[in-house]
Amino acid sequence: MRILVDADACPVKGIIVGMARRALIPVLMFIDTSHELCDGYSEVITVSKGADSVDYAIANAASKEDIVVTQDYGLAAMILAKGARAVNQNGLVYTDENIDGLLADRYVGQKVRRSGGRTKGPRPRTSCDDEKFAGALAALLDAGRPQEAGQ
Repeated sequence: MRILVDADACPVKGIIVGMARRALIPVLMFIDTSHELCDGYSEVITVSKGADSVDYAIANAASKEDIVVTQDYGLAAMILAKGARAVNQNGLVYTDENIDGLLADRYVGQKVRRSGGRTKGPRPRTSCDDEKFAGALAALLDAGRPQEAGQ
């Protein structure tokens, strides 16, 4: 099991690294060439700058045992199709049951913006969001660990 992170605009990198370090789980942080990152623990994978280049690199690298942290619904859909797990920075675990609705909402929002309309942006991040994320990541990590004999 590894944690793969869409790290360009990820506000929970510190939480991810702290939890992964304690659990001895490798972390791969994916960024494009317009960003720099060094946290002393993660393997940083830098890809060329371009539309969705980080997303495609993550999708290609992910395997069934992995957890991907992303706020991109399209990437989450690709990850779910590979049988891996995905979570966003606010603790929303993407599932086969919720991804279609999220993608539909994204499509409607894009359509409104293209026609000149406005949509609400994200609300300010709170410490509660960090707590929800940490709880969701902990649950995913626990679910991905092999069970010991007799449990």
